[in-house]
Amino acid sequence: MFIDEAKIRVKAGDGGNGCMAFRREKFVPRGGPSGGDGGRGGDVIMQSSQRHNTLIHFRYNPEHKAQRGEHGMGSNCTGLDGKSIVLQVPVGTSLYDMETGELIHDFSEPDERIVVAKGGRGGRGNHHFATSTHQAPREHEMGRPGEERAYRLELKLLADVGLVGYPNAGKSTLISRISAAKPKIADYPFTTLEPNLGVVTVGEEPHQQSFVVADVPGLIEGAHEGSGLGTQFLRHIERTRVLVHLVDVSDASGRPDPVEDFKVINNELASFGNGLLEKPMIVVATKIDSANPDKLKKLTTYAKRRKLEFHAISAVTGQGIDQLKWAMAKRVQQEPVPETAGTN
Repeated sequence: MFIDEAKIRVKAGDGGNGCMAFRREKFVPRGGPSGGDGGRGGDVIMQSSQRHNTLIHFRYNPEHKAQRGEHGMGSNCTGLDGKSIVLQVPVGTSLYDMETGELIHDFSEPDERIVVAKGGRGGRGNHHFATSTHQAPREHEMGRPGEERAYRLELKLLADVGLVGYPNAGKSTLISRISAAKPKIADYPFTTLEPNLGVVTVGEEPHQQSFVVADVPGLIEGAHEGSGLGTQFLRHIERTRVLVHLVDVSDASGRPDPVEDFKVINNELASFGNGLLEKPMIVVATKIDSANPDKLKKLTTYAKRRKLEFHAISAVTGQGIDQLKWAMAKRVQQEPVPETAGTN
């Protein structure tokens, strides 16, 4: 199951209490206060990991607590520090504070680590309070409580190219043809219910190039208002460098105007915002093995007038697939990696 949002509560360990104790052994002429300090509470640490690709392990386990520090003991013995816990999140996870909505950190690289809740400091034992005029102090400190925070996790997949278009435009078929990804493919709308990633390789060694393609569920008119599957998955193409907009030019879609289809999806991208419509775009006419010539001509003319790179493909026969793969690789090389926010 693909889960890309989760809410969690974390509690760092409390510090151990300082001890109040006195030495009264027979052969210890200089006794006095000997209460040890409490141990420090454990931290809650979050780390990005390439071994995870979903947040499902947080959906059903939303509360995480580190170990508290041990209390101080006599003979100036300090309590053990509490053990910290490490929470693994997929690369591409954004961490938000639930109370303020502030972005705390964006895990854009593997093995990034941040402390999301600090353990409490241990209390001081009574030997710290001894003075020349106060030689038998009974004062000692309680341990400080560990931080307790509520966070929202949001996963945005890391991909170089994002495929967008109407349902059944051929996105899943294309990604299965150009990569090893095996998405569900069927002749009904909304076959894709979660994003799929595929690694595409072009060229031969030593000049081989590879890039990651993301296929998200299809959009329909009014998606930004909740129609269809809505725009909940568009966050997964926010980090892409290039968008590939697939338009069905066959009569199977039942929609008469491919240019209008193109405009509708672009309006949904604009309504979602976050710079999606400003990304470089390649327009792809799909299913040309059964294309309506008038539709293909109309879309070709429109793309040329808008100065958009255009390709016509058939994932069934393979026509135009190699040219499209090289075009995507070229655009990925030309476009810089999108900036991601770090720790605030």
